[in-house]
Amino acid sequence: MAGAAPQGASRSEIYRGNGPRLMLPAWVFIGIFMVLPVLLMATYSFLTKEFRGGVIWEFTLAAYDQFFFDRGLFGDEPPTIEWTYIGIFWRSIWQAALATVLCLLIGFPTAWFIATRPARSRAVWLFLITIPYWVNLLIRTVSMKFLIRDNGPLNEFLLWTGVIGEPLSLVNTNFAVQLGLFYSYLPFMVLPIYAAVERYDFSLSEAAADLYSDSWTTLRLVILPVVKPGIVAGCILVFVPSLGAFLAPDLLGGAKTFMIGSLIEEQFKGAAGNWPFGAAAAMILLTIVMGVLLIHARAQTRGDR
Repeated sequence: MAGAAPQGASRSEIYRGNGPRLMLPAWVFIGIFMVLPVLLMATYSFLTKEFRGGVIWEFTLAAYDQFFFDRGLFGDEPPTIEWTYIGIFWRSIWQAALATVLCLLIGFPTAWFIATRPARSRAVWLFLITIPYWVNLLIRTVSMKFLIRDNGPLNEFLLWTGVIGEPLSLVNTNFAVQLGLFYSYLPFMVLPIYAAVERYDFSLSEAAADLYSDSWTTLRLVILPVVKPGIVAGCILVFVPSLGAFLAPDLLGGAKTFMIGSLIEEQFKGAAGNWPFGAAAAMILLTIVMGVLLIHARAQTRGDR
């Protein structure tokens, strides 16, 4: 048959030299839906804000200057550090970091439990973990707000059991935002760790026990180094979206829990938004995330060497 592979040729020989053509659809998709939007956002960050919304195609650094410096109401005062936006960034970082730690503390035992179940029941447990993702994130966040509001089911239950004497004000607090982030991204931690634990050779733990290693030492020196790639992947998958989240801060938080994702969203919403400033904030956030990922990649490369 014309075009058929030579008899006895290996699969690698069949595709040898065709790599660029086979990757072309993927590169086109990445270019249109990832690279092009980032370039467009970077371009907008250097444009001038139009008074009624939108942009004027005059290039300037005003958006970045507004983020880092305060020049007074009319812009004619000596520049001082603009701590408002820096504080919002710092709040976003520690909220995302705390959500990552909480997801790790709950996700690792959960993933270990699922991976050590009989093969027939693992699919059921994974099914239960992924059920929340059958529902849109917005609906899940609104449901969380309904659950923890002053007259919601949680407070009603605690009042009924006598645990509390008056309703707890949980909405519009850092706790509510943290709860929303934890609930939204916990499966992102469980699934990569589960994949790593499932490949773990449990004879290593048995060998450590034969050498009189206690459970904590086995976990620290044997298990964690082996499943580390899954833990790192889970931490990245939780930290990065938590850093730019805006639904949880908007719906569960308030003015005191404003995060960078909410700040960026506000700049593009409505006719009076400041698109260049929103684009600049997005590019600063992207730079921080890319810096963290590059540091991890270099550390991983050194470890592999």
